[in-house]
Amino acid sequence: MNWTLEVVVVPVSDVDRAKSFYAERLGFAVDHDTDLGGLGRIVQLTPPGSGCSIVLGRGVVPEMPPGSLKGLQLVVPDLEKAHAELVERGVAVSEIQVVGQNPGPVPQPLDNVGFVFFTDPDGNAWAVQQISSRA
Repeated sequence: MNWTLEVVVVPVSDVDRAKSFYAERLGFAVDHDTDLGGLGRIVQLTPPGSGCSIVLGRGVVPEMPPGSLKGLQLVVPDLEKAHAELVERGVAVSEIQVVGQNPGPVPQPLDNVGFVFFTDPDGNAWAVQQISSRA
């Protein structure tokens, strides 16, 4: 049996501002934006190529302080290209950092150990890691 992670709720203070950041700055696809009347609102967005989406909302999502989610991680095959794209889109992103070392040879020197970091407008913290191929 496969167990797949499909959705992560990201706590935000302003759904419209967060939706704009994730869609326009990060290029996530807006899967749906559903107003549930007096019950609340749910916005689901998916990173390009991902099988897991994020959900922003109010009223019908778990209560968490905005900005309290830390350690979300995206994986890309080319970190330099991803970094350039984030900068071009106006995301305040760290420089490329090497964290640790590979125990053996890898196809690209940044594989597994290359990262950049950014936060969304509420302070939810994201990392982007390079993995160009998996064994």
